[in-house]
Amino acid sequence: MKIVLLIVSVLLILVSLLQGGKSDGLSAFTGSSDLGLFQNVKERGPEKVLSYITMGLGILFFVLVIIIRITD
Repeated sequence: MKIVLLIVSVLLILVSLLQGGKSDGLSAFTGSSDLGLFQNVKERGPEKVLSYITMGLGILFFVLVIIIRITD
């Protein structure tokens, strides 16, 4: 079970690194004029698929952690 958790953890890290950033990091704090903090931007195509995969892997990760914690 712990090997499955390790595999899910690595996949979660890789998939989350593949996702594009929603903002330009610290540009909100450097005083850039176009912050776009409250823009409603919809994900499309591969971004949407990566988002769903990340959410699924995150849920699976937490379920596995809880199961391992209960059984040990």
